[in-house]
Amino acid sequence: MSEGTRKLGVASSPHVSSPIGTRSLMLDVVISLIPALCIAIYFFGPAALTKTAVSVAACVFFEWGYRKILKKTSTIGDLSAVITGILLVFVCPVTLPYWTIIIGDFFAIVVTKQLFGGLGKNFLNPALSGRAFLMMSYPVLMTTWVKPGMANWIPAFGSTVDAATGATPLSVDFMHSGIIPDASLMDMFIGNIGGCVGEISALMLLIGGVYLVVRGVIRVRIPVSFIATVAVLTFIFPKSGNGNFEWMMYNLLGGGLMLGAIFMATDYVTSPVTAKGEIYYGVGCGLLTVFIRYFGGYPEGVSYAILIMNACSWLLDKAGKPNRFGVTPEMRKAAKEKAKKEASAS
Repeated sequence: MSEGTRKLGVASSPHVSSPIGTRSLMLDVVISLIPALCIAIYFFGPAALTKTAVSVAACVFFEWGYRKILKKTSTIGDLSAVITGILLVFVCPVTLPYWTIIIGDFFAIVVTKQLFGGLGKNFLNPALSGRAFLMMSYPVLMTTWVKPGMANWIPAFGSTVDAATGATPLSVDFMHSGIIPDASLMDMFIGNIGGCVGEISALMLLIGGVYLVVRGVIRVRIPVSFIATVAVLTFIFPKSGNGNFEWMMYNLLGGGLMLGAIFMATDYVTSPVTAKGEIYYGVGCGLLTVFIRYFGGYPEGVSYAILIMNACSWLLDKAGKPNRFGVTPEMRKAAKEKAKKEASAS
């Protein structure tokens, strides 16, 4: 090519490309959730798998249908709707009817996500907002738990009336009266307890979390600050004379703390992006979780704590904004004084 025919193309930033995109990140999240799904199938039966599949299909359909009706580019290929479908089932009991799950999927995808512009523009976690809507609309269905084990397996389709029901370790009696549940800490760690589909096994959730950290999908600031805050508060303030360590461990392993801290609170769209903001966010989630558990009418506070802190992410990013590189305190002070003078002169 001669010198006269060469052209210089100048494009806007960023100029560095990466093979890592939304789809690859979401695929890693799906992979990380497989251990928790497998243990749920083992303890609850095939319904855990089929209801997850139906939820995923409904979320993908609602996202495709909404964008098709409004003649927008399809986004189902980024797998974000798949994640929402899985996580929504994970925060619901396995006995929840299919039609209820589909209603929650509609609220999560259409109302929480698409009406605000789609992925990247929603200010609340879609799966948790869908759970909050179902909890408000169908409280009995959302608080009907079954005991784990093959004898109580929930069929993929058909009646569930023969299943033995029971309370979860994180019950009202436990949180408000300090009555230690029958389940051992080892059962809670493995997942041999009643509860929502994806929250029962701390072990499997931690395995998924380690995978996400190793893959660089999430940072440890939010999960660690979230879990550490709950640990410190419950250790310092145990209920009804219980041992500090035992009370703390039941609070850490019970309910949806591990699921929420690792997979919900770390959502890219609804969590802060600054280092300090992430720590403030995690601490705030932990404080609200303990406050709701101790003083609320509902023993579990993880989902509501995260939703409240979702709405505060912008403020936390503002508070945690790092200083500009090379700018000294004297330069910042001079800039503030200059801004004040300009404001008074105008």
